[in-house]
Amino acid sequence: MGAVPNALCVTEARTLDAARGIWLAFVAALVLLFPAVVCAQEARFGDENIAVELRSDGPPVPGETWMLALEFTPSSREWHGYWSNPGDAGQGMALLLDLPEGWVAGEPLYPVPQTLVISELMNHIYEGEHAVLVPVDVPADAAVGNIAPITGFVSYLACTDRLCVPQDARLTLSEGGDFRAWRAAIAPPLDSVAGYEIQRDRLRIGIPLPADLELGDLHLFLADTQIGGFAPQYAAVQTYVREGNLLVAEIPLRRLAGQEGTALPERIGGILSLGDGQGLRFEAEQRDVPLEGVKPIRGPVDIPPLWILLAASLVGGLLLNIMPCVFPILSLKALALAKAGGDEVSARRDALAYTAGVVLACAALGALILLLRSAGEQVGWAFQLQEPRIVAALFLLAIAITANFLGLFQVPGMAIAGGKPSARGSFATGLLAAFVATPCTGPFMALALGAALVLRPIEGFAIFTALGVGLALPFLLIGFIPAGRRKLPKPGPWMERFRRWMAIPMGLTVLALAWLLWRIADGFWLTIIGIVSVLMLALLASMGQRQAKGLGAERIFFAGIVALSIFALSIVPEPEAPELSPSQSIHEPFAFSESALAEARTSGKPVFVWFTADWCITCKVNEQVAIEREETRDAFARAGVITMRGDWTRRDEEIASFLAKQGVAGVPLYLWYVPGGDAQQLPQVLTPAMLRDLAGQASSPRSE
Repeated sequence: MGAVPNALCVTEARTLDAARGIWLAFVAALVLLFPAVVCAQEARFGDENIAVELRSDGPPVPGETWMLALEFTPSSREWHGYWSNPGDAGQGMALLLDLPEGWVAGEPLYPVPQTLVISELMNHIYEGEHAVLVPVDVPADAAVGNIAPITGFVSYLACTDRLCVPQDARLTLSEGGDFRAWRAAIAPPLDSVAGYEIQRDRLRIGIPLPADLELGDLHLFLADTQIGGFAPQYAAVQTYVREGNLLVAEIPLRRLAGQEGTALPERIGGILSLGDGQGLRFEAEQRDVPLEGVKPIRGPVDIPPLWILLAASLVGGLLLNIMPCVFPILSLKALALAKAGGDEVSARRDALAYTAGVVLACAALGALILLLRSAGEQVGWAFQLQEPRIVAALFLLAIAITANFLGLFQVPGMAIAGGKPSARGSFATGLLAAFVATPCTGPFMALALGAALVLRPIEGFAIFTALGVGLALPFLLIGFIPAGRRKLPKPGPWMERFRRWMAIPMGLTVLALAWLLWRIADGFWLTIIGIVSVLMLALLASMGQRQAKGLGAERIFFAGIVALSIFALSIVPEPEAPELSPSQSIHEPFAFSESALAEARTSGKPVFVWFTADWCITCKVNEQVAIEREETRDAFARAGVITMRGDWTRRDEEIASFLAKQGVAGVPLYLWYVPGGDAQQLPQVLTPAMLRDLAGQASSPRSE
């Protein structure tokens, strides 16, 4: 923070992204003039738009702090000035005071600023009359009776929503002014030090506030324009959480090119606005800021009540039963229940074991996601499919399931051939079904899982558990409702033929995983995993032959296969992921980045952004049904739609962070922006006419 010594040219100025528009470029050009203007101490522009006067609160007293004030008075309501950190564009005040030797001017004290957003750029401004106070430390031995008149020079910027002009003035001190009101408007300092830390691309500031303090329209104004190698995203949504006497603010950051590894400052500062012109001035030191266990009170999305989220998660899990990679397993599970016949005890035991496996898998995955996010990792639903080793394990598992469906070997308690299903086999089937269902996201899941990532961990864990209950619900009901089991098909030879037919979708899943592995790893990895799969199939075939002869040793074979797979996946080196070339698209979309999206939204054209991944089945179906269609392309062309695609096949922290801001846990995500408007989040299941209709609505005003 520091003091302002006498006869020192002090400038509080900043601009960003001047190329975003003519208005911003003009502001940047003006800012370049300011340092020379200030140090020259000659008024070149005048102060007719926002007049300024230098006032004092009475005469100076030796050994005490003498308060001066810069009183700013706009000529009309359309003009505004700027805070010391003007935000994305603008100019802070630059002040020079001619003080006697030994008199030291402290840091200027500002009222709580306001926000002004123009073309996605946020400015920190003051509208109407306002005063900036400047404390001056007067030496104890100062001869205050015969000091020369106090003069100075100030330079600042006056703007309207469309026009900016530089202002400057020579200052001569005079007594008077409403110092009582001016002091009351200054944001008072917090009586304790706050804490701050950076987690990935988000700044957390923990501010100690009394639990009974009423919070209004919160906004945190950072005085620092740069924190280490990061800069604040002023126009981004700020998130607030609160527990007891702690308020935690989270502010998105952007990385500064060439600033990697820059040390973080010991302290940062700013003003926390509480609404209605009230606020607090704070300083924060670098330390751990707890965020876990607190519930958001402000954020990028409105979070529904917990019971709605639990219901949405339950329904979303129920819909997972019809997903392509899950349906074959669950179909055979239904036939296994039919095989059990009317044995009430076995059916219920089997249903409970299956449910336990599903719920345990979903809860464990949810706990892992919440744990990683609390550690600062930007992960979401199905994040494991961005890791080559996990995809390789899924690939080997899918091959084994396909071989089982084809009758190459049997798994006691899990196959439809043989006796009744065992509780242990049903539990394993539940684990398997939940694991292979993780790449899928349904319409109801998006709402629930997105909220689970920002709620308190216990509530997020409950949402993931409800997802597992929904996935297991059909078989749980069949196990406990005899009438439901009686409607299942009667056992017969057709069941074996049906099982073999189910090898087709599982075989397609194998091909899809092989393609995904090739996309996120490399050819060497795919070759090694291919060799392991051949060896695994040989072991499974040998085990199947022993089973046909009535010989056992399944456990030895399974242990050998697991050991082979773990050994191969552990020794193979980490792949050097090839450059991921995006899939061809008839729209020729731009690659997503937040800066590219911000630029596209200032073009005055509609913008369509879709987030996808090679492992997302729903994404690929939507692309074929609604996005990659000539009718959609032609409609977009007529409306001048700018298209943008975010590919989340491999881990991308910027995409993960943006998804979290939109309140979703994974892909797909579809956003439609009308010119000058906010994002409209489209359903996760698109219809062929949906995008065409949106484009038609956007183009109709242009054709009139």
